Amino acid sequence: MLKTQKTNWIDGEAIPSSLLYAHRMTKKLLDFEPTASAHLQLAARCQHIGRWEIARSSYPMDRSGYLKWRSQLKIHHAEIASDIMKKTGYEPETIALVKDLLLKKHLKENPETQTLEDVVCLVFLQHYFDDFSSGHEEEKLVTILRKTIVKMSEKGVHAAMQLPLSAKAIGLIGKAVR
Repeated sequence: MLKTQKTNWIDGEAIPSSLLYAHRMTKKLLDFEPTASAHLQLAARCQHIGRWEIARSSYPMDRSGYLKWRSQLKIHHAEIASDIMKKTGYEPETIALVKDLLLKKHLKENPETQTLEDVVCLVFLQHYFDDFSSGHEEEKLVTILRKTIVKMSEKGVHAAMQLPLSAKAIGLIGKAVR
């Protein structure tokens, strides 16, 4: 049985969490990289497609379990996106490019993979970090932010500093970059 996804309410309208995330990814990508290729735009839109289908609780609740869950999610997202793209007539080359981006192949080497990772981090920081931070201690949050910043490009880090963040987030980021 598939787990159902969460719903957000925006202006009185029910929006599935994954659709809201997809919209945020698309908007942030086009703000961050207005000339993003079509396959990069597709990858950003599919970044969390079907994410609710693999529960975090199905893996051990430790770092190793988290990393295994994240690796499985990347494969899951890439497979779903690939299937949809095949059914709707995309060329195999475009499908392969989107899959590689979703699998985060050649992070730090491929500019488009790096851009996707930057956008993922920016969306997390802007829209999800505050809620996430309420369930964790400061030391762990600083560690997470350090790991997030290391994954980002210089352009991504600069964009993160321009985000409208809470005072708490700004303080924690300040500690993470020291």
